[in-house]
Amino acid sequence: MTTQSSNSDCVDPQTARQFYIDGRWSLPAMPASVTVINPATEAVVAEVACGSEQDVDRAVAAARAAFAGWSVSSPASRAHILGKIHELILERKEILAQAISLEMGAAISFARAMQVPLAAEHVRVARDILSTYRFQTLEGSTAIEREAIGVCGLITPWNWPLYQITAKVAPAIAAGCTVVLKPSELSPLSALLFAQIVHDAGLPPGVFNLVNGSGPEVGGAMAAHPDIDMISITGSNRAGALVAQAAAPTVKRVTQELGGKSPNLLLPDADFAKAVPAGVMSAFRNVGQSCSAPTRMIVPRDRLAQVEALAAATANAIIVGDPQSEETVLGPIANEAQFKRVQVMIDAGLSEGAKLVCGGPGRVAGHEVGFFTRPTVFSEVDPGMRIAQEEIFGPVLCIIAYDSIDEAVTIANDTVYGLGAHVQSQDLQLARAVASRIRSGQVLLNYPAWNPMAPFGGYKRSGNGREYGVHGFEEYLETKAIVGFGV
Repeated sequence: MTTQSSNSDCVDPQTARQFYIDGRWSLPAMPASVTVINPATEAVVAEVACGSEQDVDRAVAAARAAFAGWSVSSPASRAHILGKIHELILERKEILAQAISLEMGAAISFARAMQVPLAAEHVRVARDILSTYRFQTLEGSTAIEREAIGVCGLITPWNWPLYQITAKVAPAIAAGCTVVLKPSELSPLSALLFAQIVHDAGLPPGVFNLVNGSGPEVGGAMAAHPDIDMISITGSNRAGALVAQAAAPTVKRVTQELGGKSPNLLLPDADFAKAVPAGVMSAFRNVGQSCSAPTRMIVPRDRLAQVEALAAATANAIIVGDPQSEETVLGPIANEAQFKRVQVMIDAGLSEGAKLVCGGPGRVAGHEVGFFTRPTVFSEVDPGMRIAQEEIFGPVLCIIAYDSIDEAVTIANDTVYGLGAHVQSQDLQLARAVASRIRSGQVLLNYPAWNPMAPFGGYKRSGNGREYGVHGFEEYLETKAIVGFGV
């Protein structure tokens, strides 16, 4: 077994106790800190400054002052700096991967292959959009101008810490906005490294600001702040609703990417030998800690036994363990609270009478320390069960049987969420027809390659607004009509 020791010094301890405001590192207004826990060892690996309303005020003031100049800078100059940020992320990919593995338990191979490279792609896409995007168009004698919305408050989660930061920061600054970022206090180390990258890339002071802290304190202050023009949050439904409520009195734009309970619909003609293992791995990617994870596998009733056998074989072969081992596929759940939540939901599946195909409650054998969870598959799941309705956010898959395609579509849509969905069929025309009936912001046919230009966001309680590509970029723009422009 090849192992590599965790790098607990990936972030300088002195830097960790500061915020990045107005182009420099500065101490919080009031001394306070939060501990960062390595979920593989349950040991404290860092102390990070915890902000307050005063720190948000300073960051917003810096962003507001910088907006006047940055918003009228040329697209070419903004693209140049985004290009530098992209280069620096790739140059520092190893320390970023180590930080992500340390702070939220991602297997180091997954951090290197997915967490960091996909984060870099969001920056590249934002840079490239600037080379072709038309900020002014003419419709007869009327000019339609797209202008930066202003100061943006960005709130990001712990599960894809760097990826979610770049998905918001890159299009925001590309559009000419200035930003205040609050990363998750549970996985803040990669955010601190990103702040240094932004600084080293030469972004003007005040364009990017970072304040660590809790959601209620820092996130709440950002949402309510009268000088923030837009809030973008990725997080839980509860957090999204609270942010929207706090933002309502100032009538700022709010975009939300929230929870999901995504279906994976296997049509009768699907290649089950390929579709089932790929579906299990897709559901369990990042230890199941993805809002769009396809954790409801909807299959023909007469293929249920075959699906159970294929799913069990796939799940039982997954190596769960030390995230620093090159052999590890899944590391631990990212934090204790989420580990407990997953255990509660596994117990709920058992108590409601779902059939346990593999896995189950408790830690992985041989890992009494760390939040290591057994990859778990339930079958004979009724669509009304808690495990079929509530987001679990862990390596737990529900197999649900159907008798007709109409029933399968009904089951797929039987959720308050609508973020992502999958459809598997060897008949592409049929897959397209079924996809058009599913109420979600994104539908993936036959496990396609990830597309950073494809808009991502939710229907129903999965949120509003879109991220990625041109659609995500345009969320940070206002529309102005100049009537009589061509007269």
